[in-house]
This record gives sequence, C-alpha cells and structure tokens, in this order.
Amino acid sequence: MTQQRLPDSVERFLAENRTNLVSTAETLLSHDTANPPGHTATAVSWIASRLETAGVDFERIAVDPEKPNLVATLPGASDRTLCFVGHVDTVPFDGTEWSRDPLGEREGDRLYGRGATDMKGAVAAMLQVALAYAESDAAPPVDLRFAFVSDEETGGDAGLPSVREAIEFAPDACVIGETTSRNGRFAVSIADRGAIWLTLEATGEAAHGSRPMLGVNAIDRLTAAVGRLKQEFGTRELDVAPEMGPIVEESVGFHEGELDAETVRDLFRYPTVNLGVIEGGSAVNAVPASARAEVDVRLTATVETRDALGSIRRCLGGIEGISVADASWSRGSYEPIDSPLVEASAAAAGAAVDERIYRRSATGGGDAKDLRHDGIPTVEFGFGTDTAHAVDEYTTVDALARNAEAYARLVGEYAARVGDGDSTDR
Repeated sequence: MTQQRLPDSVERFLAENRTNLVSTAETLLSHDTANPPGHTATAVSWIASRLETAGVDFERIAVDPEKPNLVATLPGASDRTLCFVGHVDTVPFDGTEWSRDPLGEREGDRLYGRGATDMKGAVAAMLQVALAYAESDAAPPVDLRFAFVSDEETGGDAGLPSVREAIEFAPDACVIGETTSRNGRFAVSIADRGAIWLTLEATGEAAHGSRPMLGVNAIDRLTAAVGRLKQEFGTRELDVAPEMGPIVEESVGFHEGELDAETVRDLFRYPTVNLGVIEGGSAVNAVPASARAEVDVRLTATVETRDALGSIRRCLGGIEGISVADASWSRGSYEPIDSPLVEASAAAAGAAVDERIYRRSATGGGDAKDLRHDGIPTVEFGFGTDTAHAVDEYTTVDALARNAEAYARLVGEYAARVGDGDSTDR
C-alpha cells in the first residue's frame, strides 16, 4: 500500500482548527516566561491541560519546580520514535522599548510578543499536531514524542538535559522548532559550528595616566593579543571534511542577497574570532595593571576542537603578560545532507511553502549539537520571521499554519524514508 504522507483526518483537523492554533499561540505568549528567571510552570501546566483533555499521555519532569518540562507520547505503528522539541522560555524584554504588547498582540496577519518566533509559535504548532493525531482517527506510522522544555535560552540544566537524565530519551530522530527561515528564504538547519570560549587575562604595571611611559598598559597588551589571535589563527584555513562541502554551498545559496558568496564560504573556511567582553582599568587617569577579555571562537563542523585549541594556545603563548585563564568548548555537528530525516524535513517544509528548502548549517549551535553527538539524528526547522530576540518580535498566522502542516506532514515523510508502515485513517 502506498503510504499516505498526511492522513486526511489530520489534514482536516488542521484546516478546521486554524483559529484555535492562533489562540494557542496567543495564550502561550500571554505567559511571561522570560529567562532569567525562566518561570515556565504556568505555561507548561496550561499545555498539560490541553494534552490531558485530548487524552494524550504525558510525563512531567521538573528538577526545578519553576522550570518544568513535559514529554508527551502518542504510540504509532512501529517501534521507531520521532520527537519534536520546543522550548517554552524566552529571552527577557524591556516592555518600554516595544510598540506592541510583549505578552501578545495581534494586528492582521502578525502576532507580536516575546517568543512569537523563538519559539512559542513552533510550540503551538507542535501542540496542534499532537492534538490532531489524538483527536482524529489517524494513527501515526511511528511513535511520536513531543518534548516541551524549559531553560533553553540560558543553556540551563533544568530543561532538556534534565529530561535526558530523568527518562530514557533515545528517539530515532529529533526535530527542534527553531525558526530557520527569513527574508523569503526557507531552510532546514542540519549542521552547527563548534565554539571555543576563552577567558584571557593580562597583567601590566600601574602608572599615572599623565606618564604612561612609566607603566605597562594591560588593556593595550590584551587588545594586541586578541589582534594577533585574529590575524594569525583567524586567517588559518580550517581542515573541514569533504562531506561539509554540499552543506556549505546550500548555506551560500540561503544567504544570497544578504552576504556575497565568498563571504559566506569564508565563514566556514576560516575560524571567526569575536572579542565579546573586555574589562580593565579603574580610572581614566591611570594606566591599568590588569585586564580581562572573553573571546568567542567558532569552527565549522568536522573541525577538531582539540587541534584548534592547541593552535590558539600556541598563538598566544609567549606573549608577555598574557595568559589563558579559562577555556570551554563544544564540537560542531552535522546531519548527512541525504539522511532520511533531512530529506523528510525538506520535503515536508517544501510541501508547506512550495519553495526551495535549503539544507544549511547554522552559524551558532544549541540543543541539536548535543543530541547529534549522542547519536540522535537532529534537525532544526520552523517558519517564522527574522525577529528572534528583537524588539517587537512577531510571527505570522501563515507561519503558524505552515509549521503545523509541515510538522504533521514530516511524520509520514520520515516514516516512508525509514521503511515503516502505512499512515492511514482507521
């Protein structure tokens, strides 16, 4: 029997409940879940009530009672599991800077509010898909899991990490609902870059600001060291594995119009080095005797972080008064461009917008990185706007509907590519 990618009853549910989908997003936006402090309990309880009413089994996991998580499960026709992950917390906001209500305001097709596109809109769509399968006569072809988590925006341990510690969390594939579209271009994010975060310290000799030649300026030493890092390490071509080539080229296509092609290629060909924090000095008329900087280095997936960190230390080694006080790092990750999950996600997204879907690398990285390193195929994708973390953040009604359709369709697309049973109405 030919597999039906989107069961008729699920499609009908989504079409008939579009207004409810918007209402769900508005309700989620009305809960202030800014992190810090990241109090998501009320919002998560509301999601739980919707799942309970629909008869969906779920488990509540809370290391921190103010930052709970929900994992809902819908049994399918095979023992494979596809998991959708969405975070309920948002970055903070200053309401005085907004021209719209940061806790939700609709104008026409736009739905404003903190988290509208990052990522309460996607959470609303995922919840709608869970309800569609629960309340219609369609059985999913694979087990479905929906992880609604907290504490993502600060990289805290109370969210997905606590879920993974508390229960057996080993889905065959994961989809994280980060917005991956902007400026009329659509993408599935299938890779991310590694990061090395350095804390550099500099020492000097104090002196009066009117006689700087009698001292040694620690800030000058520090900025010179960062300049050397950019010039020597930042221009060194990375050893990127060949399988990243097609992903880089897809990334070039996605960014066309924003950046020229060579600039995008260089973003993956070389490390990026950003001086994010610098501290030092006590008065304008004093030569500072100490200074401190935090530097963000990013590396394309498949680059060995250990080798890069060794190169950084060699680059900075021997500079008088400069030391690496601390270094933390993560390795980049990628999903093969022709994997079943990538093909399924691109097909589902393409059906929702009838446009080209780029299979690109993110320039940063989040939960997907850790999941991939643990052997769980993971992609990020969602429709929305390029306003995440911005004043007057918004999504659109069309984006909400497209997310719900694409996530629902992805279930059948994924099952078809991994060879599991039919998704048909009972």
